Amino acid sequence: MTSMISSQDARDTDTGDLLVWILAWSELVAFGALLTAFVVASVLHPEAFAAGKARLDHTLPIANTIVLLASGWLAAKAAEQKAVTRRRLLLLAAALGGAVFGGLKCLEYAFEGASLLSGDPFSQLYLLITGFHLTHVAFGSMILVLVAVFPTRENVHLITTLWHVIDIVWLVMFPVIYLL
Repeated sequence: MTSMISSQDARDTDTGDLLVWILAWSELVAFGALLTAFVVASVLHPEAFAAGKARLDHTLPIANTIVLLASGWLAAKAAEQKAVTRRRLLLLAAALGGAVFGGLKCLEYAFEGASLLSGDPFSQLYLLITGFHLTHVAFGSMILVLVAVFPTRENVHLITTLWHVIDIVWLVMFPVIYLL
């Protein structure tokens, strides 16, 4: 009887950790493959990548790094809250950070303009990787808002973990794309 109760308790307290880790690792693998392609292509086409990186302004990506990290911090604080109202407000603030990130990234694309559409290997991979990340930020922001409506501990745990994965991806992408 005791073993049945403990196994039932284990099922009742499952917070979806397996789903979190499957999603997190699949994201890391996908972005890892894209960044590996970027590095390999930069070795194969050093002139195109040097010229492409020279065109990029670093101001907006640095601002975006700060915005995304602040948003991740707000999401982490939301996960710590016992009061549902505070949890909701912090999740919405984190989602707003994602929206600001998206706005800054679109502004960066606008400033870079036609140079990003040149068709060279750098521009193609730059747009693919940063655009793929931007869609993750946009989708994650929408999920943060949805979870703010239904802020159970499990929901908050799931989205904040995935939001941190999005942060980690950006922290790896930034130096590879803009600095190396």
